Amino acid sequence: MQKPNYQFEKRRKELDKKAKKEEKRRNKLAAERAAPTENADAPATPADSTAESA
Repeated sequence: MQKPNYQFEKRRKELDKKAKKEEKRRNKLAAERAAPTENADAPATPADSTAESA
């Protein structure tokens, strides 16, 4: 009987994990690019009000 190749399994798992993380990063980046066009004024308003009071 052949012994299991644990290093191969570990490498495959690491590659899958890295690919999933990269996909999440790309999705998050795409969402951030889409969101500012809809809510361009919302993040700037609190920053402006704190700058005026300082």
